[in-house]
Amino acid sequence: MNKTIVLTGAGGVLCSTLAMAFAKQGNKVAVLDLRKDAADKVADEINKAGGQAIGVAANVLEKDSLLAAKKVINDAFGKVDILVNGAGGNHPLGTTSNPYLEAADLANKTEGFKTFFDLDVNGIQFTFNLNFIGTLLPTQVFATDMVGREGCNILNISSMNAFTPLTKIPAYSGAKAAVSNFTQWLAVHFSKVGIRVNALAPGFFLTDQNRSLLTNADGSLTQRGQQIIDQTPMGRYGKAEDLVGTTLFLCGDGAKFVTGVVIPIDGGFAAYSGV
Repeated sequence: MNKTIVLTGAGGVLCSTLAMAFAKQGNKVAVLDLRKDAADKVADEINKAGGQAIGVAANVLEKDSLLAAKKVINDAFGKVDILVNGAGGNHPLGTTSNPYLEAADLANKTEGFKTFFDLDVNGIQFTFNLNFIGTLLPTQVFATDMVGREGCNILNISSMNAFTPLTKIPAYSGAKAAVSNFTQWLAVHFSKVGIRVNALAPGFFLTDQNRSLLTNADGSLTQRGQQIIDQTPMGRYGKAEDLVGTTLFLCGDGAKFVTGVVIPIDGGFAAYSGV
């Protein structure tokens, strides 16, 4: 492909795998993360394998930070061709303790126990900002390089719970629904200047953020983890590598007429009725 590709949140499990896949295709890769050491670690792995990469510190919620990152990238690799908005996540203050509200929950005074009525607006705002604003601001900054140029596109990371919300995580589900909607909006808005915009909607992938929720210390599944596997027809969690094929397709020349789509990669979770 020989393009300059920027990935935010690329110090994490999923986007670091995508960064390495892009590098193997002959692209120049800018690995962006809030943690410079995490970004450098991924970039070093790519360079040791014969690719071209730089690690860059960037806060996706601060435009000045993103503009500074863009200057570093432009100086090193030239104009940006592809942006992968991979930064995102949830916050415990925007999560309920139980999937359903029971009347008795209102009298539960256990430390840390949260009903819907206890959700903290700061945790909800953090989640919305990280996922939605953290997609919007990088797009504002890096898409300026793409206007009117051939083969440029943006890939957002939504979630399968943008289609049907999961229990306990209203803030994250709502934020990812916003990312899916924004993907469609951007695809239309940028359609006259040659920028395609699509999104992945991963199902359940084991990452550093959710590992403790889905697995026990001994590696066995938690109750929620087992429930997920039971509802996934393919009977397993996704692996980071499972995102690569769809990513390379959407970002490649074979998808020149594909824009505004959100593709679930979930082992059939969203298609399964439970019966």
